[in-house]
Amino acid sequence: MSLLDRLGTGRGISPDLSIGQAPPSETESPAQVRVIVVGVLATIALGAFVLLQKGTLPAILFALGVSLGFVLFHSRFGFTSAWRQLVSVRQGTSLRAHMLMLAIAVTLFAPILANQWTYQGVPAAGAVAPIGFGLFVGAFLFGVGMQLGGACASGTLFAVGSGQSAILLTLGGFIVGSLLGALSLAWWNGLPAQEPVDLAVTFGGYAGGWAATLVIIGLVVAVTYLVGRGREKPPVDRAPVATGIARALRGSWPLWVGAIGLALLNALTLYFSGSPWGITFAFALWGSKILDAVGVDVLSWAFWQDPANLAKYQAGIFVEKTSIMDLGIVLGALLASAAAGAWLLHRRIPLKLAVGAVIGGILMGYGARIAGGCNIGAYFSGIASMSLHGWLWGLTAIAGTFAGLTLRPLFGLTNPKPTDSVC
Repeated sequence: MSLLDRLGTGRGISPDLSIGQAPPSETESPAQVRVIVVGVLATIALGAFVLLQKGTLPAILFALGVSLGFVLFHSRFGFTSAWRQLVSVRQGTSLRAHMLMLAIAVTLFAPILANQWTYQGVPAAGAVAPIGFGLFVGAFLFGVGMQLGGACASGTLFAVGSGQSAILLTLGGFIVGSLLGALSLAWWNGLPAQEPVDLAVTFGGYAGGWAATLVIIGLVVAVTYLVGRGREKPPVDRAPVATGIARALRGSWPLWVGAIGLALLNALTLYFSGSPWGITFAFALWGSKILDAVGVDVLSWAFWQDPANLAKYQAGIFVEKTSIMDLGIVLGALLASAAAGAWLLHRRIPLKLAVGAVIGGILMGYGARIAGGCNIGAYFSGIASMSLHGWLWGLTAIAGTFAGLTLRPLFGLTNPKPTDSVC
């Protein structure tokens, strides 16, 4: 059970589906018109500001972020819950949805990267990163943290947008951890590391890298069936809010629809910006801007003295890609949750759960920074880019999930059981 589950979401839906109870019937929850109006006005206002003041590309990226938030919420596409379900009750349905998403994404990424098909000739580069101590330590810490914080990077953002105010504690911890990670990143980067392993290079081109990635995906799917064979497993299905064409706006969507949507939107992000989708760089940026505003000389940090990072810092939160897309995700989730009648604020948070949320956020923020990405930037975009580090990040995060599940009861969180009615 996640932090938000323990608080009692009512008609709200947390990134992690409630444990030990059947999915609530949402068919009687009307759309929250006032929240929709506020969300539409906020989205239009921010989109117009970005377009008129910052330019076309940031506005496009903001629109992609809004779309990602909409897809994430309506499909309830979880990374935290998928790994928890696999580890605790051998339920592999959600992880197989990951594999579908990755298969589509790498199929779309390959021709874009091979032919440099990008918006206005922007150079395209995949999320290919070195393999070092920071990758393994960071991914493990992230795996622990997401089980304590109740959401991953993308889940944190769409939960904030859906009104789950409790997850702001996780987001706050995420920002603090990202700052600590940025401050210490130079030390981690100074440790011995293996050069990036690009499967497109290893297997003689993008066609070979694409084929190798699909083979690995197929093996992972087979493993999910093997580990779950002959075991009692709770289902992961949710009742839809609406049927027919209304379901597109009201939800809930099948996981496979979310997988397709996220893969397409990540490919569009690569096409327009020249690099795949990422999330957590923005948290270091936001935190540094806050510290800068109160007089802390963050630009003296080695992290911000890197020319590429400094250029992003100077561009600002309404231009830097991950920042403007993250803001879009929050607003997209707000619109989706209000349309589903699921937008909900929490005001009282049990102390143990609050502590777990903050600690989980710090571990994820620090882990993502030293590992070079989170469940999106390293795992999703790394694998789609045919980088071996993406697969290693995922395996290590699963190891962290084992540790996180052991620690969850200390913070008043329970784990799935085979006899539960739903994961």
